[in-house]
Order: sequence, then C-alpha cells, then structure tokens
Amino acid sequence: MKELYLLRHAKASRASSGMEDCHRPLSRRGRRQVAAMAGPLQRLGALDGEIHVSTSTRTRQTLLGIAEQLPDLSLDSRARYTEALHTFDWKALRRWLMARPPDCDRVMLIGHNPALIGLAHWLCRQAAAELPTGGLLGLSLPVESWQDLRKHRVERVFRLTPSEASQTLFRKQAPRATDLDRARPDKRLLGLLTHQYRMVRALEPGVIAGFDPEFLHQYRVNLRRSRAIGESVRAIIGVPGLGKVLKRLKHRARATSDLRDLDVFLEALDQQPASLSEQARKRLQDWLEHQVRERHAALCHAMAQPGYARDMARWRHFLSDKGFRQALGAVTPEQVEAVLAERTLQHDADLAALADDSPDTSLHELRKTIKRIRYLAELEPRRHRAFLAGLKHRQTLLGEFQDLCTQQAWIRACIVSMPAAGPSAGARKECLDWLDCLEARKAELHQSVMALDPLQEAPPLP
Repeated sequence: MKELYLLRHAKASRASSGMEDCHRPLSRRGRRQVAAMAGPLQRLGALDGEIHVSTSTRTRQTLLGIAEQLPDLSLDSRARYTEALHTFDWKALRRWLMARPPDCDRVMLIGHNPALIGLAHWLCRQAAAELPTGGLLGLSLPVESWQDLRKHRVERVFRLTPSEASQTLFRKQAPRATDLDRARPDKRLLGLLTHQYRMVRALEPGVIAGFDPEFLHQYRVNLRRSRAIGESVRAIIGVPGLGKVLKRLKHRARATSDLRDLDVFLEALDQQPASLSEQARKRLQDWLEHQVRERHAALCHAMAQPGYARDMARWRHFLSDKGFRQALGAVTPEQVEAVLAERTLQHDADLAALADDSPDTSLHELRKTIKRIRYLAELEPRRHRAFLAGLKHRQTLLGEFQDLCTQQAWIRACIVSMPAAGPSAGARKECLDWLDCLEARKAELHQSVMALDPLQEAPPLP
C-alpha cells in the first residue's frame, strides 16, 4: 500500500510588473491558509514520509510556512526541491511519481494545478473536481511499487481545504445573513430560518473534517436555533407538519451533544489545567481524546446516511413551501411578545422554586428556558437590546454549571475505565478528589443562580 498526498500551494500574490510567474510570493491569505493546514497535515500523517516541493517561490513558501508552524519536525531540512515538479502537466507528475523507489511508501507533493487535480482524476475518478489553493488530496494506492500505478485504482481518497480546517477562514466565505432588523415578523422568521439552514449545510464539511471544534459548535447552534424558532412559531400559530420536521432537527442536534461536551472539556483542560499530576492529566486527556474520535466517527457515519440527507431536504422543502410562508404571514409582533412574556413568567416561576436541595436538572431546565427566551427576543433585537444584555450573565452562570456537570460525568466514566489497583490507582484517586472540587464550585454557582432577580424585575445591565 502506498500513500500519496497532493498539496496545492497556498494563495499567491499577483505578479508585479516584470515578475515571472514562478517568483510570485504567498499573499496574506495564503499565509493564513498555511497556518490553518499545518496541524491537520501533521495529524493526517501527510508529513511522515518523503516531502517533495516544486521550486517555485509560492510552493517553497508553503513548505516553509508549514515548517514554521511545526518546528520540531525539521521539515525544511527533510524536504526536497525538484524542478520537475514545477509543472502544470499531470502526465509529467505521473512519470515522476512512477520513478519513485519501491521502498518509499508515503509521499507528499507540494505543487500546482491543473497538474495535481489531473493526476488525482487519473488515479481515481471519484477525486474532487476542484482543489483550491492550500487544499490537500490524500489517496491510498493498493500497489507494492510506484511503477504499478494504474488508472482509477485507488482504495481511498479524501480532500481537505483550508476553509474546512479552520472556522476562521470559513467565515470569510460563509453564507451572509440578510439585514432583517426592520423586516416584518414573517420576513424575519423566514429569513432567519433560511439563513440557519444554509449555515448548517455550509458547515457540514468542516464538521466532518473534525479539525476545528468551532465548526461543530456553530453547526449545533444553527440546528438548535432553527428548532427553537420553529417551536416559537408552533406556539403562535398552527402549522401542519412542522412538529415532525422539528423533531428530526432535535434528533440531529442531540447527535452532536456528547462530542461538543468533550470538545469543551478538552479546551478547558488546556486553558485551565486541573490540579492533577502530569501523569493523571495525561491519562484523562488521552481517554477523552479517544472518546472524541469514537463519537466523531459515529457522527460522520450518521451524516453520510440517506436519512440525514432526507431530513435536510425535508427541512429545505418546508421552508420553501407556500403554505408555511402563508402561515408565517399571520404572525404579528403582538403574538411574539405574548409568547415571550409567557416564557419569561415561566422562567421566573422556575427560578423562584429553586431550593438548596434542587437537583441539577432544575438548573439545566432553566438554562434551556433562557436560550428559548433569548431566541425569541432576538426576533426583535432593537426593541429588546437591554433585555438581551441582561440575559448574558445568567446564561453564563447556567452554562458554566452545565459544563461542570458534564465534566463530572466524563470524569466518572474515565474513573470506571481505570483499574482500582496498579499504576493507575494514583490517577484514579486524583480524579476522585477533583470531582469533589467541581462539586464545591457547582454549589457556589447554584447559590448565585438562586440569588438572581426575576427577569420581569431584573434591571438591564449598564
């Protein structure tokens, strides 16, 4: 088996007067693309074998940018710069590749289009039709020698682009929301739901790639906001079939819950390490990362199934349905305010019912209610600016409480996986002690939530 990685150089500046094409340097965007791709290239193993680079300035700077991000790998000293790779002819690349020695099992080639994409299509007809700057194609070739390469004989192919590896880069090309501040309620509702649907679909490749957890977070947020707004519509007017569609959105959002909680826990562990020994912390982190890999694989599998495509197609169809749009036309600002007032009163009643011995689930329900209230208030952002600002503090308190509860659950699961005796006994004891620390912090947050003013009486933040 041979592994081939085809990396297109990052975005280059235009040639200035008198400059030859081969001397074009990377642009600012190109340097950002390189920074985004370095970590994923390492995780994929693309940098583990031979690295061959075209002699053009933009390909050299692509390799040097990766090397700068990963100084421990000594990539610059390992890379080989080859004039033959400065070509736009895929057949020339094929001849060069077939001349590689048989004992070389893994090759990364940093070069140019259309040569890279042409070679990929010769090897695999399922290869992506496009390879943007900074993009990677990975191919697994079922051959013993590079001389045995044959047309359309690839076992596995995948593509990764900078905008799939980095949510920061994705935002620059993400679907743009229409300004709906002054729109009628029906136009605002439909506009928000349509934009959130487009965001969900646009975020899917980044979720599947799995290198930047922010993709999953935004994907989950847009699914949950869509459901919350849809449920608000159901509370105002009856729309046949809306409940079934929202049930599927809820199912898709729930499928992300464990993975998102794990990402948040690992991020917190990096930013504010727990009072654990290095050995205990490493054991916990390795276990959590294993859970992330398992759950990410399960999510990707679910998203690849026909049922997922059907759920998304039904939601898109519902949003474009004439009957749904006509129903939205009956929504008035007064109806939205009535539902908002009803949910605010319910939140205040639930808050007043909190006691010292209330279970954690009581605070979880409060957090969910606050989110629904916020989504409703955001339908009239100008009118509710002060009210929305006042929600942030209590949402932060309740969010931290929820995070601590999920962290405790994962720590307990990790403890169960550790033998009670032997080398892991010390790590097990440290994790048990940490659970007590988290419980103490939860008790503090519990009291802080109980001390909150009712929403109907809470003064707006300055």
